[in-house]
Amino acid sequence: MIDALRREIAGVRQSFIDELNDSQSPSALSQLREKYFSRKRGIVSLLLERLKEFDPATRPAAGKEVNALKEFVRQRLREAEEKQSQAPAAASVDYSLPEFAFPFGRIHLLSQIRAEIEDIFLNMGYAIARGPEIESEFHNFTALNFAEYHPARDEQDTFLLEGFPELILRTHTSPVQIRYMLTHPPPIKIVSPGRVYRKDEVDATHSPVFHQVEGLLIDRGISFSHLKGTLELFSKTFFGPDIRLRFRPSYFPFTEPSAEVDISCFLCGGGQSATAQPDCRICHGSGWLEILGSGMVHPQVLRNCRIDPETYSGFAFGMGVERIALIKYGISDMRMLYENDLRFNSQFG
Repeated sequence: MIDALRREIAGVRQSFIDELNDSQSPSALSQLREKYFSRKRGIVSLLLERLKEFDPATRPAAGKEVNALKEFVRQRLREAEEKQSQAPAAASVDYSLPEFAFPFGRIHLLSQIRAEIEDIFLNMGYAIARGPEIESEFHNFTALNFAEYHPARDEQDTFLLEGFPELILRTHTSPVQIRYMLTHPPPIKIVSPGRVYRKDEVDATHSPVFHQVEGLLIDRGISFSHLKGTLELFSKTFFGPDIRLRFRPSYFPFTEPSAEVDISCFLCGGGQSATAQPDCRICHGSGWLEILGSGMVHPQVLRNCRIDPETYSGFAFGMGVERIALIKYGISDMRMLYENDLRFNSQFG
């Protein structure tokens, strides 16, 4: 249990460093401090609260690890705030200039959705793992149990790099999971957000470049019920407590059994034929909304990553950030997310 905590803390530490590097204003630093130290939802605060789950023999060591993270985050925030406060002010101001309205920027909707998803899983004890966007066929296909002549490997579906026959632009963030399993022994508990590429035509629901968040949990005794509980907690946290889930059998080469996951329509209260509304702009009368794919990690994938499937099992899931945004806000055309139209973007923030 203490080893799992150390891995989780390492993931939190790296995420904090990445976010700190992107925080260029006092308000951004204030939001970052709130994210890590707020009493109810602060990441460090929640880790301190979980210390009571450890037995008395390991609790001091666990407390030492969490307190080290706490001091690290506080010190780095303090240094960043001092650096910003010492930044030289503008040399002069011409007060004769006429007043003008300076528009404030906003975090893009896709970044908002991704950050919200990440926060939910960080609070569930997951670490964030990232990987390269230029991948080998082994990590992107072979290790994930795609057969040699699987259609996804065809150049009509995947971007290949001219002059580099073994390299491609990744088609999903699953290769991050492969790289993590090859370098970290179980237990493993990660989410892998990032940009992915497929040779799709640009239309209302497809784009050749889009974003995913995938999750992976590997440990002893993991079953499909753990997957269902995890996705139910995520869905109710993200979409609302009244959401219901539906699992439909599906097929993915890297999971067995596999399932598509639907949620009941949160706008019209669907999910049952008696309550779904035919004119609902979200579900269009079906009562259900497909949000992600999931399943139990295929034993062959575990073997490919040098993990014994007789000892360990696990589940994986993946969702498109764009699709989640379209569903949550009732957006009818994915292209609106990329056009940088301020009339559209200003609705979110």
